[in-house]
Amino acid sequence: MTYVVVEPGVRIFAQDLGEGDPVVLVAGFGMTHEAWDRQVRVLVETGHRVVAIDQRGHGLSDKPLHGYDVDRLGQDLVAVLDALEIEQCALVGWSFGGQVAFHVAALQPARVTKLVLVGSNAVRASRSDAFPFGRAPGPTLEAMIELETTDRFAARRTTIRTGFADEPDPVVLGWMVAQSLAMPSWSAVACYRSMLETDLMADLDAVKVPVLQVIGALDPVHSAKGARWLTDRLADARLAEIPGCGHYPMFEAPGELDRHLLEFLG
Repeated sequence: MTYVVVEPGVRIFAQDLGEGDPVVLVAGFGMTHEAWDRQVRVLVETGHRVVAIDQRGHGLSDKPLHGYDVDRLGQDLVAVLDALEIEQCALVGWSFGGQVAFHVAALQPARVTKLVLVGSNAVRASRSDAFPFGRAPGPTLEAMIELETTDRFAARRTTIRTGFADEPDPVVLGWMVAQSLAMPSWSAVACYRSMLETDLMADLDAVKVPVLQVIGALDPVHSAKGARWLTDRLADARLAEIPGCGHYPMFEAPGELDRHLLEFLG
């Protein structure tokens, strides 16, 4: 277990296990390294060094009032790689973590050997003229911030539950809500803004590494249509759609996610 100081007063937590070719896992909004529990075990058992980080504002990392834009979160990730002396790695980002991972792959092409996007359209999490998928950012952001600032307990539960294709196991849902509530409201509001307002279309041509997208066919957050659009525009990309799965393959279809990861990462 490691803490990395990424700027004065801000530490990022990283779980670092195993030996072999490094795989770095970045979870989505409100979630932590613990969401990858099964994938960490599977990857370590198959000969990988696996680093799972908690982004700032999440889990065991510090929760400052600032620094939640994708550029800064990407700098945090690179600082962790530097501190752990990881010169090259396969990078896996889920949902909002996929946006951050995609940006790092564009800015640090020599650092990332392969990129996996889980439940993420990467370039945007909302609709635009150039990316006609997802919801309009303005009304969506306004509604999410309103619920977060008036009843954050209901906000987190609703956001998580509606990401599943089917009604989730109450135990799983309760655990995920508890994970999410470790993220304070100021971090959540800032991350909502980053998720829905960030446009990474300019990074498309810069991502040259092999990319695997794993998307639930019924994902209501980052759509399978958006994933297909992205696959067609990347230099070297493949798409794995999981039937009957929503936004959480690690909980809804863990075996399928493991299989796709292992086949792609080698």
